[in-house]
Amino acid sequence: MTQMRAALYDRYGPPEVLYEGKVPMPDVKPDQVLIRVQATTVNGGELYGRAGKVRLVTGSRFPQRVGIDYAGEIAAVGPGVTGWHEGDLVWGAMGRSFGSAAEYVAVHPRQFSLAPRNLTPVEAVSLLAGGTTSITALRDKARLAPGERLLVRGASGGVGSVAVQIGKLFGAHVTALAGASNFDFVRDLGADEVFDYRTTPPSALGSYDVVLDTVGTQHPDYRRLLAPGGRMVAVAFDIGRLPASLGYIVGSAVFGRRRVRFFSGNPRHELFAELARHAESGDVRPVVDTVHSLAGIADAHRALEAGGVRGKHVIQLDPTPLDHLSG
Repeated sequence: MTQMRAALYDRYGPPEVLYEGKVPMPDVKPDQVLIRVQATTVNGGELYGRAGKVRLVTGSRFPQRVGIDYAGEIAAVGPGVTGWHEGDLVWGAMGRSFGSAAEYVAVHPRQFSLAPRNLTPVEAVSLLAGGTTSITALRDKARLAPGERLLVRGASGGVGSVAVQIGKLFGAHVTALAGASNFDFVRDLGADEVFDYRTTPPSALGSYDVVLDTVGTQHPDYRRLLAPGGRMVAVAFDIGRLPASLGYIVGSAVFGRRRVRFFSGNPRHELFAELARHAESGDVRPVVDTVHSLAGIADAHRALEAGGVRGKHVIQLDPTPLDHLSG
C-alpha cells in the first residue's frame, strides 16, 4: 500500500502528542480529484480536537489527523470529473473533517476553486478559513450594510484579521479589539479604531450594529453593545463552559430582539472562487504569522495556543512526487 507523510496524534493531549508519520494514500473516487498539498494552516478548532475537549465529536479511534484547509496542485483527476486538469493550482477545505496536513488529499470539486493567481500557496492558504468565515458571518448571517458600525473581537487572529478587511470592503466603520502590541498591525488592515481587549471593558466600547466574536467568551456582555436591530455573530464557543455557551446562543433566538447567530463553516466552490477574486483584486491581503514545516506541526499548535498571533500559522509542505512515494 502506498504511503504518504501526514501530521498525526495517537492520544489526546498537549501539542507534544503531534508528530509526522505515514498513512495510506487516499483512495480517489471517480468523482474526486487528488490534490498535492503545498500549504495548510492551524485553526482553533483543531486545538480543541487535539486536546480532547470535543471528544464526543472526534471519537476515540487513533491515529487522528489535523488540517482543514489546503492550497496546492491537482495531481490526478477522477474519470467522472470534468473541467479540471492535472496541474491546476487550487485552494479549498476538507469540509467537516480533518486531514489536510498531509502530502495529498482526495476531494470533490465542490470543495475547492482555482487559487488566487497573484499569491503563493503559503500566502493564499492564510486567507482561506478567515476569508470564508468572514464573508459568511458578515454578509450572509449579519447582513452588514455600508455605513454600519462593526466590532471585531480577536482582530489580530486568523479570522479577525481577515474580518477587519472584509468589514471595510463591505463599507462598515470597523472597531477592532486586539492586544496593544498589535494595534499598528490591525490599523494597517483597515480598522478605524482599535482598543486593547485587556484594559477596555465592554461597557466602555459604545454601541454597534454588528459584533463579530472570534473569541467565544462573555457573549452576554458583548450582546449588550448591540444597537436596536443589531446582530451578533459568534464563530467561537467558550469550550470550558460549552453547555452554558451553547445554551445562551440558542436562548437568544427566543428571548429578546438581539439574537446571537452561530454557524458551522462548510464552505463550497462558489465561496472559494469569490474569495479568490477579492484576493486577486487586492481587496484582502495575506496574513501570515509564521511558516512551519510538517515536522514542526507541534510547534505550530504550541505557538497558536500561546496567543499573540498575527494572522495564521502556516504549514508548508514539499510533497513527494507520486512516482516516488513508498509502496
